[in-house]
Amino acid sequence: MHDRPPSANLSDTERLNRLRLIRSDNVGPRTFYALLRHCGDAATALERLPELARRGGASRSGRICGADDARAELEACRRLGVSLVAPDEAHYPPRLAMIDDAPPLLAVRGALDALLRPMIAIVGSRNASGAGLKFAQVLAHDLADAGFVIISGLARGIDQAAHRASLAAGTIAVLAGGQDRIYPPEHEDLLFSLLETGAAITEMPLGHVARAHDFPRRNRLIAGASLGVVVVEAAQRSGSLITARMANEQGREVFAVPGSPIDPRAAGTNDLIKQGATLVTDAADIVNAVQPIMARPVALEESGDDYSEAEPAADERARIVALLGPSPILLDDLIRMSSASPAIVRTALLELELAGRLERHGGGMVSLI
Repeated sequence: MHDRPPSANLSDTERLNRLRLIRSDNVGPRTFYALLRHCGDAATALERLPELARRGGASRSGRICGADDARAELEACRRLGVSLVAPDEAHYPPRLAMIDDAPPLLAVRGALDALLRPMIAIVGSRNASGAGLKFAQVLAHDLADAGFVIISGLARGIDQAAHRASLAAGTIAVLAGGQDRIYPPEHEDLLFSLLETGAAITEMPLGHVARAHDFPRRNRLIAGASLGVVVVEAAQRSGSLITARMANEQGREVFAVPGSPIDPRAAGTNDLIKQGATLVTDAADIVNAVQPIMARPVALEESGDDYSEAEPAADERARIVALLGPSPILLDDLIRMSSASPAIVRTALLELELAGRLERHGGGMVSLI
């Protein structure tokens, strides 16, 4: 499940190389872990990026982050009090480290011990009703009293209400931009207040201004770090429903607060309940649901996937590419239909991804760009 080797106590050199790797073109979290599996370490992966991209059909190699740029980012982080931590290092949220696309280096700052405590996510409408805001505050306060850390996205509406109600106990803000580019700007004071007892996390580099497509990426971190996600208010097509879907895909609990059927701000939450989300009317509903989960140990699983020694022959690569198209296909189906080994198929997909020709979808599906 997890294509990552152990990374405890990274050396300064390895941290620098891993930062260079994740900041290079066409290298996302899944590709990053695949490269480490295939190459053994970040330094070797950096050396092989041009060759692998060429094999995937790239006409020219993508940009590889330079060592000077990575050193400058690390120094800027140090000045701001930000640490870049790997999945099994201290202060990396344990449950976030379990997801397939966990950030290879997570930018964290604040009272970092809060990141190791059990988290419940509370999300909802930016244009929330007064009743929704009040319930989010009560729920966050009661969950904090029960020993949980509230995690949310620092957005207007329900998110900020949940953060403010749990400031004293510690709350986690997940940012869509860099640690120095807070969105929305009017919540900068809230962020600085929560850093005293809680923390802020992001996978984005310093200076990155959040764009529309960054918010779903942020949402997967909110869901992944938590035991479960509570949606207080959400209209149809709300970003909060994306968070709930990701939580479901990651095996997290999904909770929804019911609302009036004539209030469009409750349409999404009511639908979640119809689809099987746990109905919530007080904090006890959540505590009772997650207590059995908390009793299970949290540990990174070693993957059985082997990329080493897996170099596709020209005919194998051609056969795999021919089976791909704009319509997503399950990886397992691709392996079966190609008659190639899983390692060969995964390596061919890695090459295509580095060439910018492959798109990964949820549920283990891929398509050709």
